[in-house]
Amino acid sequence: MHPSATPSDPPRPADRHPDVLVVGGGIIGLVTAWRAAGRGLRVAVADPAPGGGAAQVAAGMLAAVTELHYGEETLLGLNLASAQRYPEFTRELEAASGQRIGYRRSGTLQVALDADDRAHLRELHTLQVRCGLDSQWLTGRECRRLEPTLAPGVRGGLRVDGDHQVDPRRLAGALLAACERTGVVFHRTRAERLTTAGGRASGVELPDGTRLSAGQVVLAGGSLSGRLEGVPEAVRPPVRPVKGQVLRLRLPDPPPGGPPFLSRTVRAVVRGNPVYLVPRESGELVLGATTEELGWDTTVTAGGVYELLRDAHELVPGLTELPLTESLAGLRPGSPDNAPLLGPTALPGLHLATGHFRNGVLLTPVTGDVMAELLSTGTVPEAARPFSPARFSPDVQEEQRTRAPEEQPV
Repeated sequence: MHPSATPSDPPRPADRHPDVLVVGGGIIGLVTAWRAAGRGLRVAVADPAPGGGAAQVAAGMLAAVTELHYGEETLLGLNLASAQRYPEFTRELEAASGQRIGYRRSGTLQVALDADDRAHLRELHTLQVRCGLDSQWLTGRECRRLEPTLAPGVRGGLRVDGDHQVDPRRLAGALLAACERTGVVFHRTRAERLTTAGGRASGVELPDGTRLSAGQVVLAGGSLSGRLEGVPEAVRPPVRPVKGQVLRLRLPDPPPGGPPFLSRTVRAVVRGNPVYLVPRESGELVLGATTEELGWDTTVTAGGVYELLRDAHELVPGLTELPLTESLAGLRPGSPDNAPLLGPTALPGLHLATGHFRNGVLLTPVTGDVMAELLSTGTVPEAARPFSPARFSPDVQEEQRTRAPEEQPV
């Protein structure tokens, strides 16, 4: 590290001994690298295909409000902090990369199709209001007035104008370009093994035996983060792959003077299955997503495609007339509590930025800021401290199990 570096210092290319080596070149690894390089640190990234990973499959919903689940109020704070950063983050990234990332403030409509769904949505609305969130209850008729292509059977919904969207593929491409412009060095190969020296992380070994040394190592490999050899079991991230199948369709051109097919993200739970439709400014409609605990399988299945189309058809009957342009599956990095692991581990020099599960795109801005602050100053920002990797250490978990109920964190 270079303590004298300031954000205004010109970036310096990383040599074979950078200040920071990021293992993983998905959007989380790239934003970490870009923000760290902006602090004047020499940064390198090891990844066989930087810009790939889960971002190539993700829908890009910035859904801090409509993704709220019971028991995840602490994560809500981090999600909201990152959502609030997105406008400025977009301006900075587009200026740094020369590329647009498809950020849209079109809002989200979460609807119910039957009485049970309506009751569940009412409960969710109560939770949102209790958490101080901006969420407006609408009747079925009001929902259809906003989105005329919705099915006549829609029973009600929540209008959340603050839940926006971004195009994850464009986001990844822009981060890659910004990193290259900022002097980040890319080793387009996978990291085989973590190396240590003097009781701290010292770099990685590549498949051909080459060793890359670094002052600090960030493990940001998404669902693969727990598979890097050489990581001590005591600090190995408990991250698992969670499969999601997604479809992409082509939207029709809106009629002259008429409304678009969909103007905002539409979400629902159909037969117990969550489904969403995300209309892009590019004319693409993203339809997803399944949640499957099937290990490392990324097969697109007939059943997965059928269920997505069936459930989406319940919401928007005209959808089945649209051209299907792509079907694919990816792996989200899930953690035991569905929240990310951000910060230092018990092994000096090794940090984690992984386990973002369904919020990776949403948490990109705040993750970049948190990791850059940690890497340049050694301090974890207050907002990220509840997501320390240490919360999964055996000692901490034992303490939580034995803590009196009134002492349990909310």
